[in-house]
Amino acid sequence: MRKIGINYGAKPGLELEDYVRTVKALGFDAIFTGTPALDRVPVFGDVFAKYGIEWETLHAPFKGINNIWLNNEEGETMLAQLKASVDACALGGVPISVVHLSSGLKPPSITDIGRGRFTGLVEYAAGKNVKIAFENQRKLANIAWAFEAFEDAPNVGFCYDTGHEGCFTPGRQYMPLFGDKLICTHIHDNSGLFDHDEHLIPYDGDLDFDRIARQIRDCGFTGSLMLEVIARNSDRYEDITVEAYLERAAAAVKRLREAVDGSSSDLR
Repeated sequence: MRKIGINYGAKPGLELEDYVRTVKALGFDAIFTGTPALDRVPVFGDVFAKYGIEWETLHAPFKGINNIWLNNEEGETMLAQLKASVDACALGGVPISVVHLSSGLKPPSITDIGRGRFTGLVEYAAGKNVKIAFENQRKLANIAWAFEAFEDAPNVGFCYDTGHEGCFTPGRQYMPLFGDKLICTHIHDNSGLFDHDEHLIPYDGDLDFDRIARQIRDCGFTGSLMLEVIARNSDRYEDITVEAYLERAAAAVKRLREAVDGSSSDLR
């Protein structure tokens, strides 16, 4: 059966081991986190291993990511932070670092210095046996550039973010473009309002998860369905406990799994 996963800390209120114990009991097989300090990597790794949870990806830092394209010290600092995420992956045995290419509605243009920095990152990750998954954000040009530039790099793939597709680029579908490069997912819902990134539990918003399920299945992806849900982004989850929230999330992703792994006639 296809694995299902959830981000760590989807709703605050549980310590690390309590959170992991809870999601394991709900049937989750995998988890992803941000990039912890290197001395914290073994702590996370030991708890995940104790409960048989796969640490599938790290999310690389992205605050200030636009500087990667600019000729400034902040761009070099950003590159160092992205490499630190690769280091954490290597230390923790995490196979994938998820990376943004830009942020906001008016990011800098693609530049030679940015190309060089991302090339250095991909080569650095290859040396550590870590994959870089570029995630869809607001600009098609950036991710299209990356998949053309790194077409022959075996350690580069696509992180499909369903919520970003729905609210950042409404009307655009990324799976027909890059589904053959898919190596991980970030699954969440929203109301479809432009630039309103709510990170709702699937089926709590307005995204078409029948279409999403069909496209994930049709591209041949066999990896986990990984939630990226954030309770604090919506007031609709304020009055339920962490446990109830996680139960709701588990039920939703299991419903999606049934849709993805069902026969094509179920969704057409």
